Amino acid sequence: MPYFTSQVYHSLFKFLISGPAVSLWEKGLDLLRAIIFDFDGVIVDSEPLIMKLTQQMAALKGWRLTREEYYRDYLALDDRGIVDLLYRRHGLPMDPGDRADLVQWKAKAYQKAIRAGLPAMPGAVDFVTRCASRYPLGIASGSLREEVETLLGKLGLLEKFSVLATAEDCERSKPDPAIYFAALQRLQALDAFQIQPLLASQCLAIEDAPAGVMAARAAGMKCLALGHSRPAAELSHANWVFQSFAEVNVESLQRACGPG
Repeated sequence: MPYFTSQVYHSLFKFLISGPAVSLWEKGLDLLRAIIFDFDGVIVDSEPLIMKLTQQMAALKGWRLTREEYYRDYLALDDRGIVDLLYRRHGLPMDPGDRADLVQWKAKAYQKAIRAGLPAMPGAVDFVTRCASRYPLGIASGSLREEVETLLGKLGLLEKFSVLATAEDCERSKPDPAIYFAALQRLQALDAFQIQPLLASQCLAIEDAPAGVMAARAAGMKCLALGHSRPAAELSHANWVFQSFAEVNVESLQRACGPG
């Protein structure tokens, strides 16, 4: 069962039983007009590999990073943010040259590992495909553009996304909202939004990490969190929390939010 935040429990219950159309955004979102997805751990099952390579990268400096530490503290950070946090946790000043070398090592190792692709998260391909038939879609990810394009292409999903915002586009990683602002600006440039500009409040972000939820909310967006990577209780600052895509009905979402 999904974990509900108290302020939306009643309206979400109506949503789940497919009763009369009820806006889940009655207090702040007039109309759902675009959906922005996080990537790793939401669309593609990449977090175990990223964790493994991050552990290997840390070992190059003689540091040990446990699975618990990675998923609790490093999830949603881009590679630069990961290295920065590793240095802080070990009480050392950041060496920009060293950071660049570590980030480059990780990028090369990851690109080699994903050449054949990675599996999608359960239900992700169908969910994205159905959403793309109704709304412009974007990506807001701390991964590199080449990595996102490679994996989306292997899944046959690249053409479903109108815009990509990736690590190269922002100096600061989540929970800073910069990546969501970058995705929003690119969506706003689409022909579909030239007459009636797209607002942040008209976007739904889909996340799996607490820091990602913080970024989306700070950008002024509503957020649906999936419990793919963290317990539901850690995602309670999202507007809605579900365990997986299987619990989210796209058709009911469209009816609840008005025409797509």
